Amino acid sequence: MKILLPMLLATTLVLASCASTPSTSDDQKLALYRAHAGAPVPSFHYLGRFDSWTDIGDRAVAIWTRPGEAWLLELSGPCHGLDFTPAIALTSNTGMVSARFDKVLLRNGGVTDFPCTIQTIRPLDTKALKQAERVARTQASGGT
Repeated sequence: MKILLPMLLATTLVLASCASTPSTSDDQKLALYRAHAGAPVPSFHYLGRFDSWTDIGDRAVAIWTRPGEAWLLELSGPCHGLDFTPAIALTSNTGMVSARFDKVLLRNGGVTDFPCTIQTIRPLDTKALKQAERVARTQASGGT
């Protein structure tokens, strides 16, 4: 019991500090990405790799295909596990990723991938997005 009480107290303190840390909700994050996205396009060129990706809740993902080139992929429904998966992949056909046809695949180290259909593809203004994210972080931390 003497060991259990300090462990419970430490766990409670860690959880309380996490709860008080300012963070952006998935809806706010998606709104920020949408605000810096262009009109929907039917597809984009894909050479089988991307530089990085960011999950935006369970309904969208941003894919950086090159420095300064990124795409907002909104999915046809919830993609359960997107915010926890360690890796993703994209399906493509002849070097193109197409809306309503291709999928985001969740890679969880198992033998099967969980597919999530891409509903819309929108190009991102990466410079404006990075600036907006900097401003949002500054405001969240109490800076001006």
